[in-house]
Amino acid sequence: MDVHYPPSGGARAALVLADSARFSTIVEERVRWLPEAAAYQPGAFFARELPPVRAVLAATGDLDLVVIDGYVDLDPHGRPGLGAHLHAETGTPVIGVAKTAFRTATHAIPVHRGAATRPLYVTAAGVPVDRAAALVAGMAGPYRLPDALRRVDALARANAVP
Repeated sequence: MDVHYPPSGGARAALVLADSARFSTIVEERVRWLPEAAAYQPGAFFARELPPVRAVLAATGDLDLVVIDGYVDLDPHGRPGLGAHLHAETGTPVIGVAKTAFRTATHAIPVHRGAATRPLYVTAAGVPVDRAAALVAGMAGPYRLPDALRRVDALARANAVP
């Protein structure tokens, strides 16, 4: 799952569904457009992200796992990020896969994929973080970013409003 905020305003949330932990076969894609999005608030990114995430999840039903672009928690003491808030609301295990290091997220497990020298940073709620890191490492695709996350990023950034 990913959310994009175009310069013109609004938010576009995207979700890909897969039937295996490798995410090798995407069985469904969903996109939801919200014409208005909350302003970015430092330290409260989840407040901006949760409404579009809820919108794209609305008709999904129960999921075994959600993988988000971002952090589950923001520090080793458990300061909640987007993934922690989503896990608290849904009870669904959430894995956060961040592309950049967050200065206080010293607990995130770096995962190197493909020939990339820069790692992904993995956090989790409802699943042990070492298991989450192994799942991310084993996701389909030869690049730093797994294929499913590359696809959901492309869907979220697409120009057309659905």
